[in-house]
Amino acid sequence: MYKISRIITLIIVLLISTFTYAQDSTATGMNGVMTSHNKIYVVMAVCVTILIGLILYLIRIDRKVSKAEKQ
Repeated sequence: MYKISRIITLIIVLLISTFTYAQDSTATGMNGVMTSHNKIYVVMAVCVTILIGLILYLIRIDRKVSKAEKQ
């Protein structure tokens, strides 16, 4: 369980660090299309949802394996 909490902390720190980079005000290419139509937020929401789902799934599996090892 300790390893999973360290992995989750690492993922959170990495996600927070990506938001600290400044963005250019002139959007070009696919980035411009995604930003101009506010679709980038939809993409980020889907990615975060999938990531959270995977983390919860791993925690659930870890608990089941730990329970099975105790028996």
